[in-house]
Amino acid sequence: MPSGRPLARTMAQYVDLESDAPVIELGPGTGAITQALVERGIDQKRLVLVEYNPSFCALLRDRYPQAKIVQGDAYRLRDTLWNVLGTRASAVVSGLPLVTKPMLTRLKLIRDAFALLAPGEPFVQFTYAVVPPIPKSLPGVSTEASERIWMNLPPARVWVYRKS
Repeated sequence: MPSGRPLARTMAQYVDLESDAPVIELGPGTGAITQALVERGIDQKRLVLVEYNPSFCALLRDRYPQAKIVQGDAYRLRDTLWNVLGTRASAVVSGLPLVTKPMLTRLKLIRDAFALLAPGEPFVQFTYAVVPPIPKSLPGVSTEASERIWMNLPPARVWVYRKS
C-alpha cells in the first residue's frame, strides 16, 4: 500500500533542498514518497531510486524520466549502488518495511546507507510500529522522531538517524 501524502511530505522535509548531492530512495514502489520529494523542490536529477520490482521500475521511469532508476535489492545496497554514485548522498529515504526484517538485516542496511551518506546527513525511515525500526541507542548515531502521523492509514512515525 503506498504511503499517504502526509507521511510522504513528512519524510521529504528532512531532505536538504540546498544540496546538489544525490538523494537515494529505497523501495519507492509507485512513487508516493518520490512525488513528495519532487513537490518539495528536490530536482529529479538528484534522485537515485532503488526498486526491486521491474514493473515499478518501468512506472518510475515514466513518471520521473530525469531520475536514475536502479533495479536492485536495497538490502544489498553496496552491491546495488557500487558504480552508480559519483559522490556521497545528502539523504537516504527509505520506504522499506524494515520491521518485517531481522534486526541484523536492519543494522546492515543502515550501516551500508551511512557508508553512502556524507557525515551528518539523514537516513529517513518510517514505521507503523510503536517502537523505532532501528534501535535509538546505536553508538555514534543521533536519532529523532516525528510526531505520530495520524492522517496516514495506518498511522505512522518517521525516524531519522544521523551518523557524525
